[in-house]
Amino acid sequence: MSYLYYPGCSLTASAREYDLSTRATMHAVGEQLTEIDGWTCCGASAAAPISHLLSLCLGARNLALAEQMAPDSQILVPCSACYLNLKKAQDKLANDADARDRINEALSAVALSASGQVKVRHLLDVLFVDLGANRLAAHVTRSLSGLTVAPYYGCQCLRPYVEFDDPEQPVSMQPLIEATGATVFDWDMGARCCGAALVSTQPDDGLKRVASILKAAKGADLIVTVCPMCQMNLDAWQAKASQTTGEDLAITVLYLPQLLGLAMGLTADQLGVNMNLAVSGPFLERIAS
Repeated sequence: MSYLYYPGCSLTASAREYDLSTRATMHAVGEQLTEIDGWTCCGASAAAPISHLLSLCLGARNLALAEQMAPDSQILVPCSACYLNLKKAQDKLANDADARDRINEALSAVALSASGQVKVRHLLDVLFVDLGANRLAAHVTRSLSGLTVAPYYGCQCLRPYVEFDDPEQPVSMQPLIEATGATVFDWDMGARCCGAALVSTQPDDGLKRVASILKAAKGADLIVTVCPMCQMNLDAWQAKASQTTGEDLAITVLYLPQLLGLAMGLTADQLGVNMNLAVSGPFLERIAS
């Protein structure tokens, strides 16, 4: 199947490894990704407080470009924040006539219009629903048996749009992890909020959230995520979180397509594992063997 691809800003910079591993893994299973021509920022979290209409239009512009390329297409979005913003725009365009008129009036300034007919899909949705564990398992050439993996979903790929999983008790990553031969870590923190930008705006509260997740993952070999913000918090703030608790909370943190790609025989370089901030020496030795 062919998907239009919206990488978003994070995947071109701080989450470059997420982009590399998504492209490499999807290619390995024979899926085609076609990047949306001329895509731009979805508005991230900064646009909405300034202007609700602006935040919708930033997402809708990308949907309009996608409609020009393939009107009945599906857009694969790895970043959970981008997914949520594009999904909101699609929902308004498809289901709110007044909002659609206001959005298209704004888009007319750049000679664009959108109807909301393209479907916005999160990467996890595509991996779980379209590909499925059986198909992924057929591509596994390097079993990850012996590894215990804690699946971390975060908020935005599950809420408020309940498309492919239960936002309170998500399970969609479990069969995908098991397809690699790894064991799923039994915990109840997979859908807890990581704090998003709280680490920057309210450091004490933000670090408490990060520390609680890392502490709950003790006993796992690694955490896998599907969100650049979650990855950044769990990956980059481990040392600070450890200081706040007085205990070592270090753990390897990967993106889900990195884990899947490793099981498919792709190299750490192909998957950008060297770009992750929290990857332990024992884990690197394990995947090199």
